[in-house]
Amino acid sequence: MQQQPDRPSMSAWQVVLAGMVALGVAMGIGRFAFTPILPMMLADGVTDLAQASWLASANYLGYLVGAVWCTFQPWIWRRLGWHRAVDGPAMVRLGLVATAVLTAGMALHLPGLWPLLRFLAGVASAVVFVYVAGWCLAQLAQRRQPEMGALIFIGPGAGIVLSGMMASVMVALHGSAAVGWLVFAVLAVGLSALVWRVLRADEGVPSATSAQPAPSGGDTAAAPAHGAVEIALLAIGYGLAGLGYIVSATFLPVIARQAIPGSVWLDLFWPLFGLGIMVGALLASRIRSASDLRWRLLVCSLIQALGIGIGLWWPSSAGFALGSLLLGLPMTATTYFAMQEARRVAPRHSVALMGLLTTVYGLGQVAGPPLTALFLARSASVDRGFALALLVAAGALVLGATIFAVMARLFPARRP
Repeated sequence: MQQQPDRPSMSAWQVVLAGMVALGVAMGIGRFAFTPILPMMLADGVTDLAQASWLASANYLGYLVGAVWCTFQPWIWRRLGWHRAVDGPAMVRLGLVATAVLTAGMALHLPGLWPLLRFLAGVASAVVFVYVAGWCLAQLAQRRQPEMGALIFIGPGAGIVLSGMMASVMVALHGSAAVGWLVFAVLAVGLSALVWRVLRADEGVPSATSAQPAPSGGDTAAAPAHGAVEIALLAIGYGLAGLGYIVSATFLPVIARQAIPGSVWLDLFWPLFGLGIMVGALLASRIRSASDLRWRLLVCSLIQALGIGIGLWWPSSAGFALGSLLLGLPMTATTYFAMQEARRVAPRHSVALMGLLTTVYGLGQVAGPPLTALFLARSASVDRGFALALLVAAGALVLGATIFAVMARLFPARRP
């Protein structure tokens, strides 16, 4: 039989670049473009800090809902008698289109509509994240280069750096927030077009969800060595990591403006955070030992806690710069290690467990902005409110690190 020449096999680098760009659009723009644009929205007078907190929470709630959908999608499919696996790359393409459209919608001066737009953008980003991560990791495992999976998590950092630098230029040019949203929407379209044809399911290669219609026993039945307690602790620790970083990831430019007004570095702390994410993902891709991933997760949590602490105790340009780098350094490395741990604990249901972990991480993120708004409302000053919120965030990271240490002691890793 003659082979079809129009569907060449993708290289590992094509898979990595597709995942990197997709995550850059969904996370760097769909999730976190709000952070560098927030000072512009405040300057335009179209929102205030309390309203901004709820807009951020709407996005994180949408991310949570999207993650829940990804978690239960295999079960829903089985209940409906649908045995055809979801086309993961098609879901990613749909999410990228939605991200561009919803980002453009934020340029409309319709404040009553903004929470819905941010909510739906959160749903889209979760769908893209879960399906592109599952697809890329499966594709790279098929090509015997699983360690390259960490490289796709450079994407969110690159998206944050790019959006942050563009926002800095727009601030210098006195651009409006509406213009900023439109610019980011165009950027999302352009980047998505670069990888559109690569995001497809290879013939003969499992998709991200093709392993999901498994026996109905569930994860622990498929892998009896890993019980519900172990999975629950992993989820709680990962959820605390979500709460720990989100206060800074939402309000970093605003916090810096409160602490060091007038600094020429104000618009560069957010890109430095993204640069830290990129460096952390690169470092994670170079770690090839078979060490226990829980210890790596512990180190990541402590580094982020240190980054928050430096910003609190050394509120200067140098302190915020170093703190931003340290906060970003482990962010997507944490996600990569957690997703790899999900594949170890539940190899036959890894995408469903990835969705569960993303759900709990989303819960932590949803809690962060309202908690910050509460502290801001009840504190004598904005600086004091942010300081209290950051202390709680750092405490959550330290608690998560403790949980990972307990897991590593109670449940020694069993690797093939």
